[in-house]
Amino acid sequence: MVCNQAERIQEVCDFAKKELGFDYLVDISSVDNYGEDPRFTIVYELYGYGHRCHLRVKTSVSEEKCELPTVTTVWRTADWHEREIYDMMGVRFRGHPDLRRILMWEGYPYFPLRKDFPLAGKPSEMPDVAFTKPAPLEGGPFVTVAGGKDTIAREPRVRVPETQSLETNSRLERRADIRRAHEPDTPSSHTS
Repeated sequence: MVCNQAERIQEVCDFAKKELGFDYLVDISSVDNYGEDPRFTIVYELYGYGHRCHLRVKTSVSEEKCELPTVTTVWRTADWHEREIYDMMGVRFRGHPDLRRILMWEGYPYFPLRKDFPLAGKPSEMPDVAFTKPAPLEGGPFVTVAGGKDTIAREPRVRVPETQSLETNSRLERRADIRRAHEPDTPSSHTS
């Protein structure tokens, strides 16, 4: 169901709970439609214990407005969901009883789940509180590499990070099952 008037989302949710029996708010999530207007879609996942049905309610809000009425008056559990959306996307919920950051520290100037937020992060500095520097995303022991014969060849736990090479990886030499996965598929390659 799509609520075309974002300002009425609280009324729609109240109706869904009281009249339609959707007594449980499963989740509230947000989608950044970067480059489109309205930019943000807020998705409410509802469930009715009495009739065992699910309902998904969507509404959209522009980047300029970036605010919706809270649904904490309908479901108290909306409290943390709305705080997370505010913290990660920057969408405010008017009337929320405690709208403050829940994952990032208070005063953090960015919204990390927006599509225009760089994957490596942005530097920020707050003396005596926290600091961040961009994180390198290339290489490293936990980054899957492109290419290779199959998914095992791209798996970061089976290669030497300094070389990105499977042939020089001593773990491959020790583990016959991984070694066999990298050999051509012949009947003799499956014997120890």
